[in-house]
Amino acid sequence: MFINNFDPVAIQIFSLEIRWYSLAYIAGILLGWYLAKKFFLNGNLENKFDDYITYVIIGLIVGGRLGYVLIYNFDYYLNNFLDIFKIWQGGMSFHGGLIGIIIASILFSKKFKDNVFEYLDVISLVSPIGIFFGRIANFLNSELFGHETSIPWAVQFIQIDNLYRHPTQIYEAILEGIFLFLIMIFFWNRNKLNTPGKLSALFLIFYSIFRFIVEYFRVPDDQLGYLILNLTMGQLISCIFFITGLFLYFLKNDIKKES
Repeated sequence: MFINNFDPVAIQIFSLEIRWYSLAYIAGILLGWYLAKKFFLNGNLENKFDDYITYVIIGLIVGGRLGYVLIYNFDYYLNNFLDIFKIWQGGMSFHGGLIGIIIASILFSKKFKDNVFEYLDVISLVSPIGIFFGRIANFLNSELFGHETSIPWAVQFIQIDNLYRHPTQIYEAILEGIFLFLIMIFFWNRNKLNTPGKLSALFLIFYSIFRFIVEYFRVPDDQLGYLILNLTMGQLISCIFFITGLFLYFLKNDIKKES
């Protein structure tokens, strides 16, 4: 069993605090950006990708924050409106960030009259890298932890309580980060981006499956608890994204057969 007593602040210079979560975002974006340009871009996207990443970053941050505010903690922010802008205090939604990236990608692709899925497929390939770093940061921050357990790899989060819990952040880092990245690379090697949209669909499908499973081990948000059919908000949203992914995949399959 492991004891987690990490300080959420990675670096402190006088009153300036640099948190692990900020570093995780930076590392995920930079590494994903590098790998995308090195391995996954075709000629049509190469000259535009740097500008596109600016759209992605804005969509990720704005979408992630608004997603958390509207979906997970609306009552609190309704009464504390200015706290919405205090991103450094935490509170980001993956699904909100994903919607933000999709909207940003649509706006950018329309600007150049490109197929939006050419961009989203590349993002789908490198997103697991950012997810991995993000979940490791969640672990270091002692947040999004799991239920009490006696398994050998249980973790005691000192900043939370004295109970040994499932390290659900690590589960997600492995499943949504490492495994999902390998899965996406496998399908990329088979598809080679010949059918734009299929990789995006597969990302939605597999991420949703992994997230749905891990949520069973994770403590739900205090302000929400369990909802319909005793499912968490994360599971309910994952169901929606899973169905969307299936629909998109079969749609792209039909288009490919017709062509």
